[in-house]
Parts: sequence; C-alpha cells; structure tokens
Amino acid sequence: MEYFTPMKGDEILKTKVGSTYHWVTNGEPHAIRRREILNKYGDEVKKLYGYDTKTAWQVLSVVLAQFIMAYAVRGWSWGVIAILSYVVSGTLNQNLFCAQHEISHCLAFKKPSHNKLLALVANMPLVVPVAVKFREYHHDHHLFLGVDGGDVDLPTVLESTWIRGLGMKLLYGFVYLVVYGVRPLLVRPKQAHMGDVVNWILVMGTNAAVLYFWGIKSLVYLFAGSILGGGIHPLAGHLIAEHYMFEPGQETYSYYGPLNALSYNVGYHNEHHDFPQIPQTRLHMLRKIAPEYYENLYQHTSWTWVLYKFFTDPNMGPWSRMHRMARIGEEKANAQYITGNCRYGTKMDVAGMDQESTATSAQVMQEKNSNVTNGFVTRASSRKASKHIRSDSAIENYAMNN
Repeated sequence: MEYFTPMKGDEILKTKVGSTYHWVTNGEPHAIRRREILNKYGDEVKKLYGYDTKTAWQVLSVVLAQFIMAYAVRGWSWGVIAILSYVVSGTLNQNLFCAQHEISHCLAFKKPSHNKLLALVANMPLVVPVAVKFREYHHDHHLFLGVDGGDVDLPTVLESTWIRGLGMKLLYGFVYLVVYGVRPLLVRPKQAHMGDVVNWILVMGTNAAVLYFWGIKSLVYLFAGSILGGGIHPLAGHLIAEHYMFEPGQETYSYYGPLNALSYNVGYHNEHHDFPQIPQTRLHMLRKIAPEYYENLYQHTSWTWVLYKFFTDPNMGPWSRMHRMARIGEEKANAQYITGNCRYGTKMDVAGMDQESTATSAQVMQEKNSNVTNGFVTRASSRKASKHIRSDSAIENYAMNN
C-alpha cells in the first residue's frame, strides 16, 4: 500500500526502488545557475524579460485551425478520422498543451488576467480541463524540481516499480499524458476554487456544443488528438526529453531542433528553467549571451530518438530521474555544482549510508528548508509574487524570504 500513498524523499529512499534512484545533495540547479548568470550578465539578461504577444496570435490560430478540422471531419469515415487524429489533431493539441506551459508563466500578455483568459481559450479544443491546475502544479515543478512531494513531474514509486520492459513502457507511453495529468491529483492534491469551476464549465460546455452541433466524430477527433499527441508522438517527445536522465548527473536537457517551431520553443528547456520570465521567442538570445553555461551541456537532437531510447533501453524508465531531499541543498554540494560550471549534480552516496544516517541526513535537510517544506507556496503568495514580475523566480524569492 505504501506505493499508492504520497511519500517524501526520506520515505522513498527507504524503499527498494527508491534506493536505486540518482539522489543528489545540491539544491535546485536552475536557481543556482540563474544567480551565476545574473552575476556575470545581469544587465543583458534582464533586457530579455517580459512578454511577447506573438505567442497569443499563434495560440488563437491553432485553436481556430483545430475547430475547423473538427467541423470538417464530422462526415468522414472512422478510418480517416483515426489517421487525422494522430497526424493533425495530435500535433495541434500537443501544440496547445505546450501553449499552456508558456502561458502559465504569463509570457503572452502583460496582465496576468489576460494570460489566464488565453489559457482557457487554448484549453477549449483539448476536451479535458487542464489550464488552471496545470498553472498551479507547473509552478511547483519549477520551485521544487526533483523534490518528491513537491515536483509532481517526478514519476511515483509505483511507476518506477511496475513500468519495466518494452511492452509495459509502450503502454505507459501510449497513456503518458493521462498519467501526467492524474499523478498530481494523487501526489499533491490541491483544493478546487472558482478558477477550476470556470475552467470546467467552459471546456465541458465546448464539448457539449461540439457533440450537439457536429456529432460524435468531431468530439472523438479532438479527444483522440489530446491522448495520442501526448503519447507516442514526435511532438510529445519533449515530455521525456526535458528531465529524464540521458547523461548521468545532468538534470535538465534542451533540444534545438525544428519541432520547437510547433511547441513554443519548449525545447529550450534549460534556458527556460533558468529564466522563466523570458518569453519563448527570446530564449535563443539567452544562450548567446551566456554560451559557457549551455554549450557544455548534453543536448537532444531528436525527440523521436528520445522516445525510441526510452522505450528500448532497459536501463531507462520512470526511475531515470534525479531526486533531492529538499530544494536548497547542502552548501558544500552547491559549491561543487558551481565549480563544475553548473553542469553535474553532486551525487549522494546512498550505498555508503546505513538507514539511520540516511534518515538523519534527510531530516537535517528538511529542517534546514523548513520554510518551504511541504507547505510549499500558497495560492496567496503566488498571487502576491506575480504582481512583481511574471516568473517563478519571483514566487521562489517570495517563498524563501517570507
């Protein structure tokens, strides 16, 4: 039963599969690298901060195109719809999922309220309400990268235990977006609020309208696109590519290939985590300003290859993620991370620790970080921080100093 309950790092480390994870003692790597880059290139980097309305126009164009397609397929054969659901609907809906990522940082408009409205519009063709809760959970992911119980992007012990072998991994990949959406609700449940109500009414109302006026084929086309586009699909490769460990010790990975044009440059993932207040259209400029922090990192050249590697390599699976007890980390480990030009995490010597010393180490780190331990960031503090700057950096700073 322990696999079905939310666990923190010290509890997971005691499990059989948890002891095989790649544990690190340095803090959240992007906050550290952000400080290093700002110390060297602060004035240049801060000029990139802001928003870009071009993102909004792209989102609205994709939403319109998807509804036009949904209308067009209403009288077509199921065979044709099946193909289009993967090729067209899968691509367009995964594009809109990536749009949720960009908009959640308030990078399309100046006012947060306008970004939230755009997120709701982008959610309409997706069939499942995701806009509001994704924004909340994604902020946690940035703040608590690699911290079990905080970063809901981390696969659970259950996933790491059962998803083994090609067959299970292919099944896992097929429903990956479903797992991605359900996992946060189990690991770190949040209270529903009026924003969720509006989100559900808008999306379910859209579903009802599509079904009533255009028929079941149009609705299936949209829903299948959401599932297929987030599963074994080239554009969905970013979900595995971003943080699964392809280079031992490196936690986040960027991709600079052509599919960025269809995904709001989500491939620039190291750059994005370092500076989430920079819109996707300017992330390439950050890499040019501070090349020594990015060109030395392992990078992906193909999201399709990423999927192939994940499914076929027996050494890769849900367990292939880096974990830490708390986001701040140990001072010595952070210094070692900086000395290595912010590339490789400082690995914890799990094998050399007995159960008592492991538990003590976990307790010390969690007490050291008690101001942000598992209460995490409240909705109120998130709202307060968003008034200063459109980024998780502000929320992070607020959490650390209040």
